[in-house]
Amino acid sequence: MKSIERVQTGLRIEKRLLKVLKGLAEHLEMPVAELVEGIALHAFEGKAPFGETTLEKIAQLKAVYDLDLTAEDSHRLTEADPQ
Repeated sequence: MKSIERVQTGLRIEKRLLKVLKGLAEHLEMPVAELVEGIALHAFEGKAPFGETTLEKIAQLKAVYDLDLTAEDSHRLTEADPQ
């Protein structure tokens, strides 16, 4: 195992996306931060971070939390005006 140093960050993220990430992290029995680290490290190497079973779970969680965003939306998001 490699020794690392983690830092606290003020990451802002879309509300439903965070719910799906939290649900997936709970399903995988890991902290959300470690899930995000794993996703990023896989993406940096051009590798898919999830297998078929996990993708099925993600689809279920997306349906539960009404997450309809896709990778194509990632550079087209704007914040809603606060109410």
